[in-house]
Amino acid sequence: MENLVIEGSPKTPTIKFNPEEGKLLIQGRSIPENSVDFFQPVYDWIDNYSENPQDETVMDVKLEYFNTSSSKCILDVFKKLEKINSDGSDVTINWHYEEDDEDMLEAGEDYQAIINIPFKMIEIEE
Repeated sequence: MENLVIEGSPKTPTIKFNPEEGKLLIQGRSIPENSVDFFQPVYDWIDNYSENPQDETVMDVKLEYFNTSSSKCILDVFKKLEKINSDGSDVTINWHYEEDDEDMLEAGEDYQAIINIPFKMIEIEE
C-alpha cells in the first residue's frame, strides 16, 4: 500500500499517512473550497488501509484552524478509524493544540466525547 502525501497550502492541511508505520498526520489549516472533495482521497486511503491495518495506528492532528465543513470531514475520518479500532487494531488520536487555544482544545474534547477511540490531548507551547 502506498503512502498518502498531500502537501499543504494556505487553505488545506498537509496530509502524511504511512501504512507501514501506522502513522497518520493532518497538520496546518483546513479551509478548502470544497472539504468533501479535498478529504475524498483521505477517506479512500483509510478504507484501503482498514482492510489490513497495523496492530497499532496513531493519528496526529496538528491543526491551527479548521472551518465547519472541515470539522464534519474530520469527524468522518475519525469514524473510519473508530471502525478499525473496534475491529481489533489499536487506534490512538493525538490532538495537538497551542497552550492558549481554548477553541482547539474544546474541539478535541468534543470529538473525544463522540468517538470511541483513545484521545490524547497534547498541549504545544507557542
